[in-house]
Amino acid sequence: MEREGAERLIRVAAGAVTLEGNLSLPKGADGIVLFAHGSGSSRHSPRNRYVAWLLNEAGLATLLVDLLTSEEEAIDLTTAHLRFDIGLLAGRLIGVTDWLTEHPDTRHLRIGYFGASTGAAAALMAAAERADVVGAVVSRGGRPDLAGPALTRVKAPTLLIVGGNDFPVIDLNRAALAQLHCEKQLVIVPGATHLFEEPGALDQVAQLAREWFKRYLLTQSHERASN
Repeated sequence: MEREGAERLIRVAAGAVTLEGNLSLPKGADGIVLFAHGSGSSRHSPRNRYVAWLLNEAGLATLLVDLLTSEEEAIDLTTAHLRFDIGLLAGRLIGVTDWLTEHPDTRHLRIGYFGASTGAAAALMAAAERADVVGAVVSRGGRPDLAGPALTRVKAPTLLIVGGNDFPVIDLNRAALAQLHCEKQLVIVPGATHLFEEPGALDQVAQLAREWFKRYLLTQSHERASN
């Protein structure tokens, strides 16, 4: 897939703050995946950047964005409370989503969310609020249970990926899966822990995410174009 230039830094106004992100737009992309990072992570996470690279290779655009400002991140390193403020994170994600629907380079793209850890809950809450534009959600080692009542309003097909050795999170994902009324699937990666650091584990996550987004973003985009 030919690339239209290198990854570029973007700044998005979301309420009273300005968020920074890294946008990659492969030539001919029909969908874009917005990454919602988890507890103590950032858009520079090597795990999410690897997944984003694989999605770019499949013809999907990606936007890795920090949902907290640098000042907020510094505070959160000490208090660890902002990363669990799901309403705040979801609101920021909605702000970035609205920016994507208005920006000339991305407004034609079907939007998907890739959420990790607490970012998965924010992604699901935002997907419930922007059901008309969010076409798919993938959670990696996520805490979808923290989305609470919003789970019942999610319409986007949702894939939950959990490590086979991440026992408490498996149970939390099963409970969240039961509350989802959309097309849904839970995949447990054998032998993997919470961060999928075992050999080959992250590759499985990336491949599962790629196939999910290709099915629900690219295929539906092509179907709408032909109608």
